[in-house]
Amino acid sequence: MRAASQPYLTLKRAGDILLALAGLVLLSPLLTALWVVVRCESPGDPAIFRQRRAGLGGAPFQLLKLRTMVAGADAMKESLRSRSAVAWPDFNLSDDPRVTRVGRVLRRTSLDELPQLVNVLMGEMSMVGPRPTSFAPETYALWQTERLAYKPGLTGPWQVKGRGSMSFDERSRLEIAFFRNHSLSREWALIPLTAVALVRRTGSA
Repeated sequence: MRAASQPYLTLKRAGDILLALAGLVLLSPLLTALWVVVRCESPGDPAIFRQRRAGLGGAPFQLLKLRTMVAGADAMKESLRSRSAVAWPDFNLSDDPRVTRVGRVLRRTSLDELPQLVNVLMGEMSMVGPRPTSFAPETYALWQTERLAYKPGLTGPWQVKGRGSMSFDERSRLEIAFFRNHSLSREWALIPLTAVALVRRTGSA
């Protein structure tokens, strides 16, 4: 694996800060409205969901999302394991019974991911990178750990190619091959492509 150059890292971080700030400012009315809608659906539960994810080098961080599931959803995951469309420890249900009515809309449009602009601003994530997993790096095969050498992203090649149609092995190969070649132009080109994938519903951010 070729080490990233300092100019690449500096420009990437500068781009992350500018894009995250611009996104938070421009989308603040929408984020506020979504926060209210989520709170109204379940007044007793927080609108923002925090989930432990594997970050750069496997270091854990708290990923932010608009809440899309009922309270206690994580505790129900094991009982639904046999219904997952992908191999464990990855997990994906096409019709997850834990997802709320508002949550289904948020997930379908990926609007639930918008709070992660804060994660980007804080330096825990990048605008473009391998998508952070909810399962621990200890469950990875050795070759899969290379994806942890890159800061996790709000979007990446997996979101453009189609999240639901890939196993974790396929996803890891795609992400590792893509990010081994450090190129800001290739990475930033994925941002508009993600929007297209969401419209066509071929991917998920």
